[in-house]
Parts: sequence; structure tokens; C-alpha cells
Amino acid sequence: MNPISRAFRDALGHFATGVAVVTARNPDGEALGLTINSFASVSLDPPLVLWSLDKASDRFQAFMKVKHYAVNILSGEARALSQRLSRKGESALKGEALREGVHGAPILESAIAHFECQIEARHDGGDHIIFVGRVLDFGHAGHGHPLVYFRGRYRELTELEG
Repeated sequence: MNPISRAFRDALGHFATGVAVVTARNPDGEALGLTINSFASVSLDPPLVLWSLDKASDRFQAFMKVKHYAVNILSGEARALSQRLSRKGESALKGEALREGVHGAPILESAIAHFECQIEARHDGGDHIIFVGRVLDFGHAGHGHPLVYFRGRYRELTELEG
């Protein structure tokens, strides 16, 4: 990575993000996942969310073929899952407790919130593709602390008193 890209990445790292796993089924019907921290809401009406995928990802082709996917917001207890699904060649969700979403996307039972989406649009974003999804179904656990990423490390979320 060139020095300017590294410095830019380091500066971006000062924005704390939640950590999520995008799940879908590949053309063979197998559940696959990918750790992301690029999740954001776009619109309430219609309900739209976005996330971005590196064009160099080993899951790029699989996610370019899906019509439905789920964004699963991870709890602090899901750090090992997040780390595993962020590595190349580690997309399988075998052994994870899953349930079938209303529209067929696999949903992680351990997620503290989930958003089941249909592809609304894909946009070129330099070295990434930006996925905009129409939220078809969602839910949340009502408990649990989120997994947070800040300055290149997983962190705990603490409440500010005031």
C-alpha cells in the first residue's frame, strides 16, 4: 500500500464503526458470509441501506450474483466470527446457528439486529462496489452490546454518563 493510501486509511480508522456480517446463498445454495464495517442507512422511506465490497474480495463474484442478502449486526461476543469471515477463503457459515430469512437469506441467530434486503442498486465506487439494498424484513434482539472497530482494532462500547 502506498504511503498516501496508508495515511488515508489510518485517518478513516478514527471513525468508529459497528461490525456486521453480510450473509447470502451462493448459486449452489450454500450459506456464505463476509465481515463488513461499511454499513449505513440510506433512506427510511423506502427503507434502504448500503454496504461496500472490495472488488478484489474472494467473495466478489458470489455477491455480484445474489438477489437477496442479510446484514447481521454483531455483538461483542462475535469477535472470533468477525475475524474468521474477514479472512480470504473463510466464507463458509458451516457450524454457525442460522435461520432462514423470510426471503431466503441466511440470518445469524447470534446477531443483535438483522436486515434482510433485496438488491436495489449497485454502484461503482473506485476499488469497491456499493450495494444499496431495499430492506424487506428486519428485527433486533433488544439486548447485547455491539462489536465496534476503531483505529484498526476491535473495541468495547462504553456508555457516556451525563
